Amino acid sequence: MRLRGGVRAFKRDYQLWIMIAPAIAAVLIFNYIPMYGIQLSFRDFDFTKGLTGGDWRGLDYFRQFIDSYLFTDLMRNTFLISLATIIVGFPAPIILALILNQIRRKRMKNLMQTTVYLPHFISIIVLVGMMNVLMSPETGVIGYMMKGLGLGHINLIASTNTFIPVYVLSDIWQHCGWNSIIYLAALSTVDPQLYDSAKIDGASRLKMIRYVDLPALVPTIIILFILSMGNILSTGFEKIFLMQNSLNLPVSEVIATYVYKIGIISNQFSYASAIGLFNTLINFVFLFAMNAASKKMSNTSLY
Repeated sequence: MRLRGGVRAFKRDYQLWIMIAPAIAAVLIFNYIPMYGIQLSFRDFDFTKGLTGGDWRGLDYFRQFIDSYLFTDLMRNTFLISLATIIVGFPAPIILALILNQIRRKRMKNLMQTTVYLPHFISIIVLVGMMNVLMSPETGVIGYMMKGLGLGHINLIASTNTFIPVYVLSDIWQHCGWNSIIYLAALSTVDPQLYDSAKIDGASRLKMIRYVDLPALVPTIIILFILSMGNILSTGFEKIFLMQNSLNLPVSEVIATYVYKIGIISNQFSYASAIGLFNTLINFVFLFAMNAASKKMSNTSLY
């Protein structure tokens, strides 16, 4: 019966299935089929024997990573950068969406939205290049401002004390506007009569935000927060790698950059695969734990 029902549903909506077929194929090809390579984490990779060859090592590479002298530093740096990005960066698009939603003039609202969206389309390579130019202690605008304030010659990117704040703030500047789109979409579903009722009751704009806008955003906020916790150890590779130098390496070396150096540069493919799988498993645990906690506390969850 279920099979017949599925066939009837496919015949009824075959245009929609054809439309999403390329997306389904892309997910299968680039996300699911490569998962076959997970077995490299448990084998000694041998070029001559392919992905299925090599001696079985079990959990040896995982033990090697956990016992490594770099394990503590890598986990600390990855957690600090990820947590700072979530704590500071997660509320930013919510606040921006609430501010943009209060702009009543359509032309001004469209102009502001376009302005805050544009940084998202800047290449990471270009962004890091801009940061190096602007923050140069010798020739950068920010470098001149710091010297004018009597702070001396400080390379914000190279300093271990300022690397994380610079990374997080630049990430907020680049992606805050783009990430606010989904919150603006959620606010667009709010019944205008709620605002009219609030005005009649004498509510100020802050009270309308508190009692009308925020309750409408809560389900979206919870879902996106759960998804962000599922990437707690996925700090990204490109930007951190481009910002790295010998001076900030004690705080900028994270799991993603270490996997690249071990796997691609040092050709230790099995070891790098084990580290990457370890990283994914930790993210998986955080995702399910946060989803379960959210489901129990707010009855809102991914499933």
